[in-house]
Amino acid sequence: MFSAFERLVAFRYLRARRQEGLVSVIAAFSLIGIFLGVATLIIVMSVMNGFREELVARILGLNGHMTVYSFDERLVDFDPLVERIRAVDGVVSVSPAVEGQVIAAAGGNATFGQVRGVRDDYLAARPLLTENIVSGRLEGFTDGEGVVIGERMARKLGVRVGESITLLSPDGRATLMGTMPRSRAYPVVATFDVGMFEYDSTYVLMPLDLAQIYFRLPGAVTAIGLTAADPERLRAVEAGVRAAVGQQGWVVDWRRANAQFVNALQVERNVMFVILTLIVLVAAFNIIAGLIMVVKDKGRDIAILRTMGATRGQILRIFFMNGAAIGLAGTALGVVGGIAFAANIDAIRLWLENLTDTALFPAEIRFLSQLPSRIDAGEVAMVAVMAIGLSFLATIYPSWRAARLDPVEALRYE
Repeated sequence: MFSAFERLVAFRYLRARRQEGLVSVIAAFSLIGIFLGVATLIIVMSVMNGFREELVARILGLNGHMTVYSFDERLVDFDPLVERIRAVDGVVSVSPAVEGQVIAAAGGNATFGQVRGVRDDYLAARPLLTENIVSGRLEGFTDGEGVVIGERMARKLGVRVGESITLLSPDGRATLMGTMPRSRAYPVVATFDVGMFEYDSTYVLMPLDLAQIYFRLPGAVTAIGLTAADPERLRAVEAGVRAAVGQQGWVVDWRRANAQFVNALQVERNVMFVILTLIVLVAAFNIIAGLIMVVKDKGRDIAILRTMGATRGQILRIFFMNGAAIGLAGTALGVVGGIAFAANIDAIRLWLENLTDTALFPAEIRFLSQLPSRIDAGEVAMVAVMAIGLSFLATIYPSWRAARLDPVEALRYE
């Protein structure tokens, strides 16, 4: 498509001489702009993908894919309902639970807690939990001897495995002195760290029978959680679960339960893509400015080439290659740099935190204890194609202007 003559002249123009330093500087800034824009886009998109994947994995890892709730806040005679749900095609596990909010206290410290009373099969269906036990053993939990709490909650309360925490529920009993909160102490048999701040700092797992006693729900539960074979394809499973539940309750899947959170992530991701694309667009305008200056500076050369037999098409292709080379080089460097940075972003974060002695990624704000990143090959290709396309479009007008240059006018005063 491009002849050897066209390639020779195009790349000769990329190597500016000393008196053409300004042109060279503009070309360099154009290349750097495209490099930074492409690399930043890849890094941000990878981090956003990692956030969504990690958050969804941890949310589903403890909560399941769907939850059945009662219309009157308690599900009585729930075992037959559990068996009906378990028989639905696509359901992997079913776990009845008692949930409630408490104040956890120990050694003069107190914090908010979310109690979840579950059976042993809940743990078997939650590898995210069983594979992230920090201290203690789950045998004590399965034997009904105590509770399992998050590692961050244990640090906040200053308790260790074997020591007890006191749970206070505001839903107490009425006395002559007013409503007295329920208070009961339970030994801690294990602590977990699943990498999500909300769970590690608030969750208290309790055997189901103890939770029923504590929340005064004999023979009843507040919810039934279930996991499906494929969390992304729940429509058919949800229809079967609704049919099994009937009038005993209502069903909420993980998308609706976390709709605001997931939608906020998606909106933020789209907005960041649009904003960062402007960096590439600015660099593309730099290519236009640089090529126009090259065309103006090389007017006499273009006129001489035309008088020697070069066609307008050849002139157009020469300057097109000139600008396209900047776009291709900047995009290639941006893809390599962006992938390398995204693949090692958590190590870079730790290095920067040690260097500056500041928390760049506080878990209290970001929910996750690590900076996640997942590189999507399709998105990387889309970013690269977008950057190359903008670069090519930026070369069209200056190249057309060079091809339309009249040799007579260019050489009139030479």
